[in-house]
Order: sequence, then C-alpha cells, then structure tokens
Amino acid sequence: MKKRLFTPGPTPVPENVMLSMAAPIIHHRNPEFMEILQQVHEDLQYLFRTTQPVVVMTCSGTGGMEASISSLFGPGDKVITVNSGKFGERWGELVRVFTGNCVEEPVAWGTAITPERIVELLREHPDARGVCLTHSETSTGTASDIKALCAAIHEESDALILVDGITAIGAHEFHFDEWGADICITGSQKGLMMPPGLALIAVSERARDIIEGFRHERPQYYLSLKKALRYHADDDTPFTPAVTLIIGLSEALRMIRAEGIENVWARHARLAAACRLGCEALGMRLFSSSPSFAVTPVWLPEGVDWKEFNRILKTGNGITVAAGQDEFAGRIFRISHLGYYDEFDMLSVIGSLEFTLKAMCVPFEIGSGVAAVQRAFLAD
Repeated sequence: MKKRLFTPGPTPVPENVMLSMAAPIIHHRNPEFMEILQQVHEDLQYLFRTTQPVVVMTCSGTGGMEASISSLFGPGDKVITVNSGKFGERWGELVRVFTGNCVEEPVAWGTAITPERIVELLREHPDARGVCLTHSETSTGTASDIKALCAAIHEESDALILVDGITAIGAHEFHFDEWGADICITGSQKGLMMPPGLALIAVSERARDIIEGFRHERPQYYLSLKKALRYHADDDTPFTPAVTLIIGLSEALRMIRAEGIENVWARHARLAAACRLGCEALGMRLFSSSPSFAVTPVWLPEGVDWKEFNRILKTGNGITVAAGQDEFAGRIFRISHLGYYDEFDMLSVIGSLEFTLKAMCVPFEIGSGVAAVQRAFLAD
C-alpha cells in the first residue's frame, strides 16, 4: 500500500529534491557550496518578499524563534506574546526564559486575535519592546491577519514585530517589507517541501541595528543572529551547516520560483477550501473560525474513538494525519495541504476518510465528500 503523508510538518518531499540531496557531499567552505548558498539567499528573499537578509540556520523552527528572542531582547525587556495554541504558547515560554518579563495574551483555540485587542495591549503596556505573533497556528489550523496586526502595531508603538511564519510561509500571502515585520521565521519541513533541520529567518534593518548594538551579556552562542548575519553578508555560515539540506532547499526554492509565489499562495487557498468542503459534506465539523490554508482541523464524529479511527486510516488506507493537541487530543484531527500537494491529493485524503468512516459505521452519503472536492475544483 502506498503511504501518503498529510501532516503539517514534516510534509512530503518532491522526488527531484530528494535526488538533489543524494548527490555526493561537498565541502561548505569552498566556492561551489557558497554559490549554492548565494542563490538560496536570493530565492529566500523572493519567498519572503523582502530585500532584507534571510539567514539559514541549522536547527528547527523553534531554534529560529529562540535565536530571535535571545538576539533582540535582554533580561527585563517586556514582550507581548499571543497564546492561541501550542506554538503561540512557545513564544511565551521563550520570552520568560530570556527576559523574564512576558505579557501573555490568551486567545481561545481556533480563533485569532484582533488588531483592536493588540492596540489595547500596547496601550496597557506602552513600554513593551516587542510583540510576538503566529501567522498560522499549526495546532489549531487558525490564521491571523498579519498585515492588519502589523499595521496596528506600527500605528500605536515602536515595538518590534516577530512573526512565527513556520506553517504560513509558502501557504499564505506574506510581504515582509511591505507589512513591516522585523522578524519572520519558517522551517524547512513545512511549505518548503524539505526534511526537518533548517530554520529560515528574515531580519529587518531595524532589528539588525538592535542586534548589532546589543552590548550586555546574554546566554547565547550557537543560536546568534549577530553571528549568522555577519557570515550571511559573505554568503557563508558561522558554523558547519546542513550541506545536504541546503542543496535540497536550493531545488525546492527553484520549484517555488518556477510556479510563481502568487500561484503557490493561490494553490494552497484552493486546496484548503476543497478539503474543508469535503469534510463538511461528510457531516464533520470544522474546528477553526479563521481557517489556515496550511492545515485543516476537523472534529471527530460523535462517539468515534481517535485511536481506532487513526489505525484504520493509516493501516487500511495508508494515510497519516496529525492528532489534536492538549485538551483537544482525541477530539480533533488535522489534515495538511501544506507544500507538495495538488488536487488529486485532496481527493485521496477525503476518499480515505470515506473508507474509514464506512469501516466505523458512521452514517454519511457515500461519495459525498469526494463529490464536494470535485465540484470545488471543477468550478474554478
């Protein structure tokens, strides 16, 4: 049975990307690799819609988040974080470790914070030096209006804007320069169609000035944006990079440029809409009130046991989806359409849900989910 991965990281890796990573290893301090890294840097600027540097760090997206917090803020610096899921929660955990002064705003899972609430928080805390946002909350499949949030913050405050774009970049429209973000992070295993292991971090001029001007002692060594930026200027890295992953990233970025970033965004919107329609046609309820184009969380039907549902889906249909997290574990599941997916993938996953629901004696009209997906695509 063919196995199909529908998790929001790792996501499927294209065959030509895997083949590029199978080439003989090369040394990271010679011109051949530095030429590849130079092209990667240029293509990352295209991806993030920026003229600012986008550094490549050998770590997970969380490593990129830690590097950003530890490079920009020191002990006592007040930072506002928005906790609307597991990864918004992570911003708060990092701020508490590195500054000890976190203003954490809880938001109900499945909903997004409003620009109006951000303005209220900034007025309550005019001394805040930063605001940490999540563009696409992976745990809840919920997207925030980053453009509007950035505009509201700039109008009210000089606080730095840090964006977790880990499951948003490549799935949602994003303009780093135009919208005025100071940091945006993504990970290789998401919309970039790569294995895990790289964090990509766009850094504004304003943020770079603060990073370069930082003088007091901080607990930082490997995850230093100051070091990464200095080497980035010469298309180099301060430490041994994941050479094979960067070679694969070069091919993945070439694919994105060939498709065109606007077309990539549109494809994700189209796949997400069809997936949601297919699930609803089968009688299942969607979880998020502000759905992401990267991942769709769905409530399990009443009385359905998650472990049995997942077992049948995986062993009987070859489909792997993501479970719910924290209080929603065993209550929702999440379907990814982030990265290397097309229309036929959505037909496959919704068709597999029909097989699984039928095996579990859940009532629905056979073919209704697949038909809904077909109608969504054929109506384009």
